[in-house]
Amino acid sequence: QVQLVESGGGLVQAGGSLRLSCAASGLTFSRYAMGWFRQAPEKEREFVAAIRWRSGSTYYSDSVKGRFTISRDNAKNTVYLQMNSLKPEDTAVYYCYTPALGGSWGQGTQVTVSS
Repeated sequence: QVQLVESGGGLVQAGGSLRLSCAASGLTFSRYAMGWFRQAPEKEREFVAAIRWRSGSTYYSDSVKGRFTISRDNAKNTVYLQMNSLKPEDTAVYYCYTPALGGSWGQGTQVTVSS
């Protein structure tokens, strides 16, 4: 059973930074892509960033490109999302995702950016 546990969310002022972590268990972490999604109030969940397992190639939504960085530490079974230059519109619950074993989501971590 795949388990994803996010942490690192919180309240930050606009222009600030946060680093989210997602600890994974129940899968061979190094063999799967990992991703981050977010969902703001009354909006649909949207893609934020992803990282491939083999090449380490990264992908970002246009709204976060140049401000967010996704990375992974296969030794720690953890994926990170470094978020810089945060804006109020980044406020959302952030979810970790893996397509492993049919797809699994974490429980989410709240990020609130005040103006």
